[in-house]
Amino acid sequence: MKILHVVGARPNFMKVAPVMRALAAQECRIEQVLVHTGQHYDANLSDVFFEELGMPHPDVNLGVGSGSHAAQTAQVMVAFEPVVHEVQPDWVVVVGDVNSTLAATLVCSKLGIPVAHVEAGLRSFDQRMPEEINRIVTDRLADLLFTPSVDGDENLLKEGVPLEKIHRVGNVMIDTLVRLLPQAEQRWAGLQASLIGQDALAEQSYLLVTLHRPSNVDEPGPLDEIMAALDEASHWLPVLFPVHPRTRQALADYGIQPRSDGVHLLEPLGYLDFLALEAHARLVLTDSGGIQEETTYLGVPCLTARPNTERPVTITHGTNQLVASEQEALIQAIQTRLVEPERSPEPPELWDGHAAERIAAVFRSLGD
Repeated sequence: MKILHVVGARPNFMKVAPVMRALAAQECRIEQVLVHTGQHYDANLSDVFFEELGMPHPDVNLGVGSGSHAAQTAQVMVAFEPVVHEVQPDWVVVVGDVNSTLAATLVCSKLGIPVAHVEAGLRSFDQRMPEEINRIVTDRLADLLFTPSVDGDENLLKEGVPLEKIHRVGNVMIDTLVRLLPQAEQRWAGLQASLIGQDALAEQSYLLVTLHRPSNVDEPGPLDEIMAALDEASHWLPVLFPVHPRTRQALADYGIQPRSDGVHLLEPLGYLDFLALEAHARLVLTDSGGIQEETTYLGVPCLTARPNTERPVTITHGTNQLVASEQEALIQAIQTRLVEPERSPEPPELWDGHAAERIAAVFRSLGD
């Protein structure tokens, strides 16, 4: 069996790495090909992840880079089609909900190549989000749908997906977290001393922030509201903000900068360094789907600056809370979470570090 994997953005790497490792461990011979579309091209958002995750370097790099949603999707399709013709895979594995996921699925659907979607069935029910369109179309066209939680199964069944296509396997991103958390912990002492120029950063003494979604950073209004809230929050605890390239450009374009010395704008971090900071944070503010999941597993309080989430299990079974991207709402939510007693809910079912093994078992059964 020959399986072609497609990655394009940071979250894809954490999801594909355990799947490739689990497939390589199978007794039956499975040839794997890795294609990187180049959708994320910053070294700290791309190259470093292959090193830290122990992934093989891509067999093919399409070098697509940034662009509008339409342009990026189209460029991936044009560049990916000849690769599929050359490789002739039995299956193509796509992950998550980025433009590369949709583009590869569309190409394979036209060519009659079966597609397996890892992290299927997630829905925000907000089609203003480009990722929601990517999820819906990918799931409609995919032949195997690997879901991370019960709500994913339910969403797909309501949409008319045949039950035999759906396999609840758990969360592959948690596989990566479980495997690499010990390595991340080894970096904690060094990070304490180096990140913000002080001798030590106490555990659970800081607010960790990530922002990259267009609804938060592409317009000056929400971005200014969020930064004003961070300025105020920094009077209670330091704010560590590894800045995504998209967000850094927006801050420069709109002339928005921290007014408090307690807000520390950092360069993008590798996976291990960020995981160490995440595990020891007092509170996380994000608009990332993956970080909602990681904080749920780690038991770290999380505020998600979005009106909805495609990962409701992080709210019902985790530490996540939605909050409006407005200064007053953010300040109130931060204050409330800081005084709440700590809680450590059990991770959702099958978020146990073995999701990729269950995916490999499904592929193995196809070859029997």
